[in-house]
Amino acid sequence: MIHQLAYIHKGAKLGKNVTVEPFTTISADVVIGDNSWIGPNVTIMDGARIGQNCKIFPGSVISATPQDLKFNGEYSTLEIGDNTIIREVCTLNRGTVAKEKTVIGKNSLLMAYVHVAHDCIIGNNCIIGNVAQIAGEVIVEDWAIVSGLTGVHQFVRIGQHSFISGASRVGKDVPPYTIAAHDPLSYVGINIVGLQRRKFEKDTINLIKDVYRILYQSELNYSNAVAKIETEIPKTKERDSIIEFVKGSDRGIMKRFNKMKNGVT
Repeated sequence: MIHQLAYIHKGAKLGKNVTVEPFTTISADVVIGDNSWIGPNVTIMDGARIGQNCKIFPGSVISATPQDLKFNGEYSTLEIGDNTIIREVCTLNRGTVAKEKTVIGKNSLLMAYVHVAHDCIIGNNCIIGNVAQIAGEVIVEDWAIVSGLTGVHQFVRIGQHSFISGASRVGKDVPPYTIAAHDPLSYVGINIVGLQRRKFEKDTINLIKDVYRILYQSELNYSNAVAKIETEIPKTKERDSIIEFVKGSDRGIMKRFNKMKNGVT
């Protein structure tokens, strides 16, 4: 159903059974998949590619030009995967020449007032909490949860199945399967509850624990800790994903929480 008070450019491509509520504006270079719902007062600008069964709530601005002074009008897109929900007043910017697109994966939830800047990659099954602000070229891997009021620095990478506590400042990379909390943001353990909910086997969870015990509790530097992990921990996809993440971290990974150093008694 297309409400008569919505404006849809004749060049836009809408799938079957798409609903567009009143006072919404949809520009020419827009594609919206079947069975999606676009709420009232939504603005969808050129370059938006929205999947099937998506819901976009009032006040959101989708595929606006980047807030990046280097942006020079180059063609780019903002892609939203199937079954993703964008709640009220989210602002999602399209890409720049850096990656030429911003991507929000499938089955994800972006809560109210979330900002996702240019060239970010948000994976599948992610949850981004209310008022989280994600700067440019951030990568959030599958199944990660970024709690509300969190600010994420540009170029940060957040690993799969990780959990970041509310009102955090994320300036370092957050490795897979971990819980990040405190200020400065620190490793406080692995995301056991999340892994159990996603049906990880007990042996797999224990192996992840062993990897992080070496990485964060052995007093080795990260290079030597990784070497020890490769020697002592059996090869699995989980072990290898952690090793790859640590080796590939450009900003460096978050440190272990130190009660004495952080003034906690």
